[in-house]
Amino acid sequence: MPVAKNLAMANHQAFGEGAPPTRDPREAGPKPPFEARPQPAPGDTHLMSPAPDHGEETYRGRGLLRDRVALITGADSGIGRAVAIAYAREGADVAFSFIGNAEGPDARETLKWIKQAERTGMAYPTALEDPEQCERLVQEVVRRFGRIDILINNAAYQGPAVERFEDLTPKRVRHTFAVNIEAMFATIRAALPHMRPGGTIINTASIQGVDPSPAILDYAVTKAAIIDLTKGLAQELIGRGIRVNAVAPGPVWTPLIAQSFGEEKIANFGRNNPMTRPAQPVELAPAYVFLASEASRFVVGAVLPVTGGLLF
Repeated sequence: MPVAKNLAMANHQAFGEGAPPTRDPREAGPKPPFEARPQPAPGDTHLMSPAPDHGEETYRGRGLLRDRVALITGADSGIGRAVAIAYAREGADVAFSFIGNAEGPDARETLKWIKQAERTGMAYPTALEDPEQCERLVQEVVRRFGRIDILINNAAYQGPAVERFEDLTPKRVRHTFAVNIEAMFATIRAALPHMRPGGTIINTASIQGVDPSPAILDYAVTKAAIIDLTKGLAQELIGRGIRVNAVAPGPVWTPLIAQSFGEEKIANFGRNNPMTRPAQPVELAPAYVFLASEASRFVVGAVLPVTGGLLF
């Protein structure tokens, strides 16, 4: 088959009916101004305009993760939901955590798309700042599926932007570190006995880990720690046949933005990115699919930037 036809077919599989073989990436998603009322954590997808694109109508799977079992923390919305949809369409069964009743509607929406892909989906309300609940989450998944093949440490807390360093209270800093860092240690520790050679762990880092914003410095510091955790853990676990990598997003249009910034920042979110727009969650999903698939089997300890041109 001619190369051009192969490329066209691959593009059709990835992006759906009518997609051109190439497109200007700057025009592939909505640009500011946006509308989303500032919201308390954990935020609400339904209050954002335009609605974030998680790949509901666009992501096309190719069976790259057939019959694997994935556990994703924080997959009720945002990047986590996009990864859950992509994994299900790639053939994986998907379990995920969410924050209790506060995110119930969003969690049900994620489950709907997993089940439409004819895969098993399970949602578990979990307060990740509690190590015992992290362990219980893993045990529930293992009880249902018997193992974990892919662990995605994605959930994170990003508090409201502050004007002064002194506004980052000890209580807030402790909570940010408990959700963003300590929960990873607890979840990984609980999951490892149930992961076999060939398993993968993927952590969600951020451009904030190397280019921190003072207004959300507690969040940024945890993302720097995740980068170190990824690199250090990868060196040990490859000796067990388990690969560890990370994805580092730039600006992404998710409820995290609405819970952290005021109306002006929200309206112009992503405008200063070299791409002149933020990423949509679906644009992060292929990176997580790649790092979980056989295509990346020689990739260990990597931090894959998906930043729209921001230098990592």
